[in-house]
Amino acid sequence: MLDCIAYQETNYFSPLIIDYLNKNKKLDIFYNRFPDLINFQKQIEEKKKNYKAEHRKILVQELQEQYKNLPVSKKVETNIRALEKDNTFTITTGHQLNLFTGPLYFLYKIISTINLAEELSVKYPLQNFVPVYWMATEDHDFAEINFFNYRDNKISWDIDSSGAVGELKTERFDQVIQSFQSVLGDSENAQYLINLFKKAYAQHKTLADATRYIVLELFQDTGLVILDANSKKLKETFIPHIEDEVFNQTAYEQVEQTSQQLQEANYRTQVNPRGINLFYLKPNIRERILYEDGKFKVNNTVFEFTESQIRKEIKEHPERFSPNVIMRPLYQETLLPNLCYIGGGGELAYWFQLKSYFKSQQVTFPMLLLRNSAIIVSEKQQRKRQELNLDFTDLFLPQNELVKQKTKQLSAIQIDFSSQKEFLKKQFGDLYKLANDTDKSFRGAVAAQEQKQINGLMHLEKRLLKAQKRKLKESLERIMQLQNALFPQKSLQERQLNFAQFYEENGELLIKRLQNELKPLDLRFKIITLPY
Repeated sequence: MLDCIAYQETNYFSPLIIDYLNKNKKLDIFYNRFPDLINFQKQIEEKKKNYKAEHRKILVQELQEQYKNLPVSKKVETNIRALEKDNTFTITTGHQLNLFTGPLYFLYKIISTINLAEELSVKYPLQNFVPVYWMATEDHDFAEINFFNYRDNKISWDIDSSGAVGELKTERFDQVIQSFQSVLGDSENAQYLINLFKKAYAQHKTLADATRYIVLELFQDTGLVILDANSKKLKETFIPHIEDEVFNQTAYEQVEQTSQQLQEANYRTQVNPRGINLFYLKPNIRERILYEDGKFKVNNTVFEFTESQIRKEIKEHPERFSPNVIMRPLYQETLLPNLCYIGGGGELAYWFQLKSYFKSQQVTFPMLLLRNSAIIVSEKQQRKRQELNLDFTDLFLPQNELVKQKTKQLSAIQIDFSSQKEFLKKQFGDLYKLANDTDKSFRGAVAAQEQKQINGLMHLEKRLLKAQKRKLKESLERIMQLQNALFPQKSLQERQLNFAQFYEENGELLIKRLQNELKPLDLRFKIITLPY
């Protein structure tokens, strides 16, 4: 069973994203083309003209090197080879290297990417479309990725870390494996999960390798290509943009200007550009590059360069220059023959700040697609929802509002005093006429008395609502329990829970159902019912 709810009705998406989905004209200047199926033709034509053929060759060589010792499916092998051809384009998503994939929406991003590539292959059979997962191996915020939630348990990997997370050694994992295993059941699916976890983190040397293994295992037959762009060969393609950023600092000027335009249109900006939007990367080091006192300095280190020295460093060691959130999208679109980036609301928000910067660098700005969002509901939960006479739009309400609405619906007594308030206003209308006909100073006393009476009715209404809540306590608690189960921590399920919770109950059916039911160009929030 599949159902949907408009993003506009969920109360979980920003005004910026809602206006984008509504194709609000004031956002037109911040993106290239809206992700309608028909618009991909023009995006293909533009990208084809503006993508360097030599980048294809370098990309394919690097992918073949990264996959050299991995079990590669026929479909992945075919997709990598296809990237050499000028009629092959990518659909890309990116994500951090969260422990055991982290939040559930990690799967939604990848499946959205796979499904869009397949949909485009049907629409445009003369082109090839390759889904790509860009691993955020250069990220350094370990605290964001070192855990995942399984049911009511937080499974975490607690070590001291520095530098790029992709290079972290997967050591001291015995305790993490034990923690996860202790909360799993003993079913066949539970055994699969713990074996996948052990093989990923005990048999691979780095976090990047472990993450690649998990994604390969979960999506081995889809043709998904996994890319680690932290590579000297790949960054050589980005040298002109690194040099421009270091010496001209174009990004700051362009992104600041666009950010100001967004703010003037009453939107919040997601990121703030720096003077130089690059980090310096070495083992256990990823620190900002600063320009101070005529020299280029690496923050919190002894490294510093003159202009000639840093030019030499860029030319000889481009792998040591790591783009931040402002420049990473440009690196991706320079390197890949990419048509569309698929991301969450927060990601799209910072992409909207980048269009003019892309134009200054003469790089095609990709189409931006909001990833699928979904809530997974069991058949048992669906039955409970129906028994409680709840629509899914009800469950998306803030809990206090939900309880208030359902109390009024379930109450045998009318709690809404609107008619009494209207009657009161009519009665005071006569007093106002009297005040106008006699002493107008009397009007203030009438107004004060009217407000006092209205406040009294409002107080009685609240007292009655509170009394009815007590009377209907059992039914309301069932409603709250269901909402709490579906919206853990009063947040979207996809942001809090890990796929393992659902895989243990449903096995391979989970991935298959998501692949069948997540439609990337159907811009609605999905409600997916599974048997467990």
